[in-house]
Parts: sequence; structure tokens; C-alpha cells
Amino acid sequence: MDTRVVKPEQARIFMEGLEVCREYFKTELLTFGTSELQPGQTGAVDTGHKNSHEVFFVSKGKVLLKCGETLYQLNEGDAQLIPPGEPHQLTNIGDCTALITWSLAPSEY
Repeated sequence: MDTRVVKPEQARIFMEGLEVCREYFKTELLTFGTSELQPGQTGAVDTGHKNSHEVFFVSKGKVLLKCGETLYQLNEGDAQLIPPGEPHQLTNIGDCTALITWSLAPSEY
């Protein structure tokens, strides 16, 4: 097993709309990363992950999560489980940068 520390500047960085995403780890079993949104920003719609559950955890801030047709307000410390294949989108509804950690299992290759 590869045990290592990954710094933010070492993570794979990509954009989903205005959402700045960093992928820290991706194995056959798990993907882990973060998303960052500035106040008022909305990320792109993620069409969902066919064979993976996804967990969002709000590390900082307050976001509105649209999951399918349902809206959820998530505050700092809240977590949300997203079922396989469910489209979802994040909007920062707070007054500071929102930081959301996310994980997929099993990973999608």
C-alpha cells in the first residue's frame, strides 16, 4: 500500500464550472478530493457516478446542494450521501469561501 502525504499544490486540479476541484487520491477502491466555491458561486452539474456512492462533507462554509430535484442546505460539519447515478450541484450560500471534501467508493476508472 502506498502511504503518502499529498499537499494541495500536488493534487490534480480541475474546474467544474466555477468550482475549483482537487483530487488528492484515486485508487481502484476510493477517490478523495475537495471542492472550493467563493460566495455566490455555483459549480457545474455533476451527472452522477453510475457505480459509486459519493459523500460530501462541508469542512468550511455553507452550501446548497441540489441532488436530483431536491435541495439540501448543508452547514459546516454536515455530511450528505449521494446515491449512485444521482445528478448533483453545489452553490455557496454563505459569506466565506466554502470547502467541501468528497469521496467516491468504489472509485470510477
